[in-house]
Amino acid sequence: MRKNYFVVLILLLFTGTIQAQKEKLKEAEKEMSSGNLQNAIALLKSIEYQIYNSKDEEKAQYYYIQGTSFLGIADKKTDEGKNLVLATKSYRETIKIESESGKRKYTGQIQGSYKDIKKKLLKVANENSKEKKYIDSANERYEAYLIDTKDTINLYNTAVAFVNGKDYATALKHYETLKAINFSGIGTNYLATDRMTKKEEIFLTQNDRDLSIQAGTHEKPRTEKRTSKRGEIYKNMALLYVQIGDREKAKKVISDARLKNPEDIFLALAEADLYLESKDYESYKKAIEPILKKNQNDADFVYNLGILSAKAKNDVEAENFYLKTITLNPHYINAYINLSFLKLEEISAIDDAMNKLGTSPSEMKKYDALKTKRDGIYKKTIPYLQKALEINPEDEDISKSLLSVYSALEMTAEYKELKAKLY
Repeated sequence: MRKNYFVVLILLLFTGTIQAQKEKLKEAEKEMSSGNLQNAIALLKSIEYQIYNSKDEEKAQYYYIQGTSFLGIADKKTDEGKNLVLATKSYRETIKIESESGKRKYTGQIQGSYKDIKKKLLKVANENSKEKKYIDSANERYEAYLIDTKDTINLYNTAVAFVNGKDYATALKHYETLKAINFSGIGTNYLATDRMTKKEEIFLTQNDRDLSIQAGTHEKPRTEKRTSKRGEIYKNMALLYVQIGDREKAKKVISDARLKNPEDIFLALAEADLYLESKDYESYKKAIEPILKKNQNDADFVYNLGILSAKAKNDVEAENFYLKTITLNPHYINAYINLSFLKLEEISAIDDAMNKLGTSPSEMKKYDALKTKRDGIYKKTIPYLQKALEINPEDEDISKSLLSVYSALEMTAEYKELKAKLY
């Protein structure tokens, strides 16, 4: 009799707990619907450990209320990124529970809101990236990827953000995933300029961009092709392995990738770059010679060899590659810009030498000789910057670089004319 009494008592306590939990869920839902979002989250927190043993319908309800509350707080611009991430995690748990149970009450509603949530996540991620909050940006981009795993560019951007945030272990994990799915990144970017900020923005789809043009908020629509990211991915993976002391694995990553994608120029460049990073210049030359013969008329390839040469501080070789690039493609704007930068980098050392000189006659003579040399270099940059500006008259950075050169050479008329156009 006493044993039965305890069984009944336990059942009554358990029933009471379940009933109290249901009441809390109802109360939390009511608070959420009334806009008292923090109260809703606090109520859910009070039954957090009880919910694991609940029925699937109640679990789904719990995570749906939680996700919607976090989303509502994000919409009020309160810790927007953090709450968007929490919202998507809660929503993902809701969908998982309903998928496993076969009872879908909230799934359709959640999926219907995903496009808007993804857009918000990427917007906040871009803002955090500009503020150098790279880990926050990475987490936001990863949630955007999990919402739409077909849009793999977001996984790539996640890995890049983790690298920038110096979380190399997590970055490597995502790079391994990209390698496993043989991600290339080739695609199209849809861009337009914001009329208010005058800054160019990237849109998720052509339709999104076109709607902004029609609404009058943006102008100057254009598209650009995304080139293969494989080379960069495998190079970064290799460099991360080098950093942790596993150079053999680094080489294997690149060689495996080359076997899978033998015609991928960017992978070939990544292999060459790896040799440069490890200062193995002989292997670098052996790697690029056969590729250069095969792709000697490919402007993109030749240009990227210029970049690699510049990184290796081989300025003469870099200049030759850039000059060949503009021979192959006279409108290759970045080659003109980089040619001007190569020249301008020489000036820094000359300025240092000039500043160290005194005022004695012999030193003034040296000063004049250095100034003549510096002015000669400045003059060599002018045609490159002018051509780059001719190709893209809207680029303020090119205009400012050219203004600096005109100012240094005391070319007053040219300076005033360009400044009037810029401002």
